[in-house]
Amino acid sequence: MILFEWILALLLTAVVLTSVADRFKAPYPSLLAIAGAGLAFLPFAPDIQIEPDFAMALFVAPALLDAAFDTSPRDLKRNVAAVTSLAVVAVVLTTAVVAVVGWRLAGLPIAAAVALGAIVAPPDAAAAAAVLAKLKIPRRLMLLLQGESLLNDATALLIYRAAVAAAVGTFSITHHAPLLLLSAVGSVVAGYALARLYIVATSRVGDAASSTVLQFVGTFGVWLLAERLTLSPIITVVVYAMTLAQTVTRRTEARQRISSYSVWETAIFVLNVLAFVLMGLQARHILERLSGAERTQALLISLSVLAAVIVVRIVWVAVYRITLRLVARKPPPGNVRSAFLVSWTGMRGLVTLATAFALPAEFPGRDLIVLCAFCVVLGTLVIQGLTLNPLLRLLRLEDDGSLERETSEARVAVMQAALDSLAGDTSPAAAAVREQYAAARKVAEDKCEPQAATEHDRLRLHAIAAQREALHRLRTRGSVGDEAFRRIQEELDWAELDAAPAGSFQSLTT
Repeated sequence: MILFEWILALLLTAVVLTSVADRFKAPYPSLLAIAGAGLAFLPFAPDIQIEPDFAMALFVAPALLDAAFDTSPRDLKRNVAAVTSLAVVAVVLTTAVVAVVGWRLAGLPIAAAVALGAIVAPPDAAAAAAVLAKLKIPRRLMLLLQGESLLNDATALLIYRAAVAAAVGTFSITHHAPLLLLSAVGSVVAGYALARLYIVATSRVGDAASSTVLQFVGTFGVWLLAERLTLSPIITVVVYAMTLAQTVTRRTEARQRISSYSVWETAIFVLNVLAFVLMGLQARHILERLSGAERTQALLISLSVLAAVIVVRIVWVAVYRITLRLVARKPPPGNVRSAFLVSWTGMRGLVTLATAFALPAEFPGRDLIVLCAFCVVLGTLVIQGLTLNPLLRLLRLEDDGSLERETSEARVAVMQAALDSLAGDTSPAAAAVREQYAAARKVAEDKCEPQAATEHDRLRLHAIAAQREALHRLRTRGSVGDEAFRRIQEELDWAELDAAPAGSFQSLTT
């Protein structure tokens, strides 16, 4: 019962911290990291343990699926060089530099040092997106960070699994390298096949709650099945999610989709909270086991690792731009200001925490590695995360408007398709519907301010508000029962969603 009470208190605290982060336009993981660090020094904090094998499936599988589902293959292709440089080259370089630090300064075995490097190498672009999504920046930068957040996890986790296997004596590069290549190919095939199987198996599920539950069962099931088949669960889940994103949307009802988005957003938020809390508690136990001199040395090594991950990203972004200019003999995309922004969005987060949890209890240097991971996450989220918004104002980067142009063009096209479908129908009902779509197309052609309600939408929202007042009066007078009230209320909710700007459930006051 005490554990349950602590979880409730922690979730409530996280909600408060998220509100504070939103007010100051800071990534909420930054404040969660500070709270997790504070928890490490509370003597009365609960003792919560988690099985290492369970940690990877619990934390990484949903985060990977969430990132992969939102990743556009088209945009990945357009930014393939830049994404590869960050998601593969930068991750490998960071892993190598951190491994040298761990080996030379901490005396870790080579395999354990490489595991440390792989743990802290992948940035969590979701933390940067929490701020960047609310500000007007070039869309290419956002797409670049989104693509990186997906592929860098896969790169780092593949290195991590090989290093962990080598550290515990079960990996040989000559024997296992061909098997790793075969596993990677098999994982791609398995991810695609499992996605297709999921679509067929769930095609008759119409209930929103059941559909959402099956999504989580499918995600964890794919991860666990890939592990049982000795495939790469990371690659399998990424391919599985991207296949679903391209095919399942045409088969999903609106009610299921809206419910699913809300639940997944909440689930990722809760997993972030639990990860930071668990890491803070683990850090407390590690610090308690160290003597004064050992604690000082461990913290110095952690700070060295933190400096390494920040500096390597900044240096690599600069080297990449210089290389493009000298070798490819063409100006690199963007400018120096946008490049510096990308180099500063290297905050670590959920994947780093989860992979540190997942280290076996007998892993060489586990305590030091976990402490380094926590310091890197805390340091990057505080140093970079909390300075990102002021940096954006200083750099004065502006949105290029490409997303709004695409959205406007697509909206005009789908409205025209609706009008074409009504051609030849002269009934009064068709005339009324045709008039609505013609008005909506006219609004789309006006190319209004992005994410702002048009005058047409404001009038609709005003009318819906009047409808709600009338509905509540009917229930208060007893003219309608609760069942009829809820049905009409649901209709008004859908109408308000339709009238609100894309990406928000906007009230009349905003």
